[in-house]
Amino acid sequence: MSTSSVSKGCFVFKPSAKKKKTLSLEDHFIHGCEGADESKTRFKLCQDLWDQIKTDNELLQDELNTKILDSLLDFTRKCSSTRQHSDWASHMRASEIPTAALVLGVNVPDHDMTFQSLSELLRQSVTPHVASVQAKECRALKHLIKRVLERLLGTDVTVDDDEEEETAQTSALLHKSVHCSLNTLCDWYTMNTKKSYSLTPGKKRSSPVKDDLQQPPIVIIFKDLEAFNARVLQDFILICSRYIERLPLMFIFGIATSPSTIQHMLPHSVSSLLCIELFQSLSCTQHLATVIDKLILTTHFPFKLNGKVMQVLISIFLYHDFSVRSFIKGVQLALLEHFHSQPLSVLCCRKKEALLNVMQLGHRDLERIRQLPSFKRYIEKQEPQEQEHLLTDETHLKEVCRRLIKDLRKYHKHYYPTLRCLHTLTSSLPRYPLGKQIRELHLICLEKNVWENEEYQSAMKLLKMLAKDELISLLKKCAEILQHSKSKNMKSALLLLEAMLAKFKQLDTVVAEPPPPAEESITSPVKNLPKKTDLFQLQKALLEMNESRRSKKLSPFEVLRNEALQFIDSLVQSHLSPPESQTLYEVCYYSSSATVRRHLNAAPRTSIQAALNSPFYYLQNDRLKSEDGSVSNAAPDICIVYKLHLECGRLINLFDWLEAFATVVSGAEGNDPNSDSFGKVDDVKHARFIRAVSELEFLGFIKSTKQKTDHVARITWGGC
Repeated sequence: MSTSSVSKGCFVFKPSAKKKKTLSLEDHFIHGCEGADESKTRFKLCQDLWDQIKTDNELLQDELNTKILDSLLDFTRKCSSTRQHSDWASHMRASEIPTAALVLGVNVPDHDMTFQSLSELLRQSVTPHVASVQAKECRALKHLIKRVLERLLGTDVTVDDDEEEETAQTSALLHKSVHCSLNTLCDWYTMNTKKSYSLTPGKKRSSPVKDDLQQPPIVIIFKDLEAFNARVLQDFILICSRYIERLPLMFIFGIATSPSTIQHMLPHSVSSLLCIELFQSLSCTQHLATVIDKLILTTHFPFKLNGKVMQVLISIFLYHDFSVRSFIKGVQLALLEHFHSQPLSVLCCRKKEALLNVMQLGHRDLERIRQLPSFKRYIEKQEPQEQEHLLTDETHLKEVCRRLIKDLRKYHKHYYPTLRCLHTLTSSLPRYPLGKQIRELHLICLEKNVWENEEYQSAMKLLKMLAKDELISLLKKCAEILQHSKSKNMKSALLLLEAMLAKFKQLDTVVAEPPPPAEESITSPVKNLPKKTDLFQLQKALLEMNESRRSKKLSPFEVLRNEALQFIDSLVQSHLSPPESQTLYEVCYYSSSATVRRHLNAAPRTSIQAALNSPFYYLQNDRLKSEDGSVSNAAPDICIVYKLHLECGRLINLFDWLEAFATVVSGAEGNDPNSDSFGKVDDVKHARFIRAVSELEFLGFIKSTKQKTDHVARITWGGC
């Protein structure tokens, strides 16, 4: 009798002493970097430039939020001081819970930064007792109270249900936790205020701020009011109203849509317990306009965005999330991709550093410069002897590149002041022919010569119709813009503009010329026509009248106005050419809009279809390679089922589909095609097929149908 023994054991595998090496950010950047010779230098330049952009953006965000945050701080101080007074009006007001309704807009990803700054300022200047809660962690009333107590007390809070379920906890952990109720908060607050008051018993209070600090308010911030359960919020407010005499509570509602949300969520019996004051933050579009003006349309940063990339980022902002934070992330992605994929980005830095890096370029980098489209156009414009030197002499090429880098910096110094001047003149015109925002005009200028645009011509015609006061005020604004520029060309343009403004002032002192005699002014060819006339004579008379109007003598103001507009037009044609017209613009401008769109605006269905059609792209398994576009029989089951379903019509027979699947899988198992068992359906293949079809149905490619019980309906068409 044969026997078999089975041994069971517990085996311990000790981890190796060598720790797995974690790659740094620099290692990730260098891996797969094109032009690895200068990859470390490019990484350092990229990191320094992003740190500078990030710092300036944070300062800008603080500056934009200063007004709304200061008003909220004043509101909390005022409400806290109201409790100290004893008059009847203050007593009635103190019986309500002070509530600030903060309307932040629909740019929800930007709210976290605002609430973080608000919490820090409240803790620094008003009260240390600040708690922020979100709807996703407060699905029930007990959870809401628990989160508030945990953030205020800084300890674990136990709910009654949790105590019953967690009986196996250690006594030490139970000793540290407190009961979940507002009575616990009252006791804790009373003990803390007495303790803080006893620290300085004999000192005299010198300011109302110190009076308020004796009983600092308890501020509870509801970050996303619309997402909260209305019933939970109502019950929490009702409970808090019972403790308002013992606790100086204060609410801040973060609202994304409209202040009427409070009325929709809270009935009058609950909202009457709140003393609500409305606060409106800066709109997200104004926020974006300021960010573009300070971070994009500036010469402080050498890195620039192409027109198509800029359009992608603005489209994502306007049609997806209205988030300035996401826009900045897009700029960061473009910056990283530019320094990673462009070997010549080593020249995208400050002027002095770029000129030094030009002299350190190697032979391969110089060949890359010669292959740039903008440099090829530059070579074609040179004399034959100069072309030969540029193509053969590396020292001469470096000197020319230094000069071209300087010219590119001068172009940017002239471009942005001229762009702002043109926007100042055209942003108030009817129907905004060149756009209402400066970003719209910037996109037009990046695309082509703006002076060849029909909208530009119509804008110049409208400017010729402006009154004297309007034109002078706009020209003064242009002069203020040019004053901030340090370029010599801009300074000379400022002198010409100031001279024109002086001439406009002199027009007021000039004695007005007498109007022409009435007989001369009423000479119209139309009046000399006979009563019965044909179409040809009428057309001829109208043409003569038009010519007479053109030949009419212009007034001094009209002459000066035309001169000023011609000056603006010459300024535009000199300095607002698109960046593609500049040599070596590829060094500073990132132009791969498809990469930015693929990373920031992904299409899930396209990615899923690409993965099912080409599993090798994701799995990187050599057995899955296929040259003719077909899926290998060694591919995952869902890929095989998906490929087979593409060959079917609207309705798919499940039995035929199963047999085809079994045939493909049998080939992957290495079975003999001539054997009788080849392609037979067994339990394992049947189970694998059912799982693959279920996954395909879950992804939304097929669905069950009532037309035929043994069929499924195909939903998608036109697979990749």
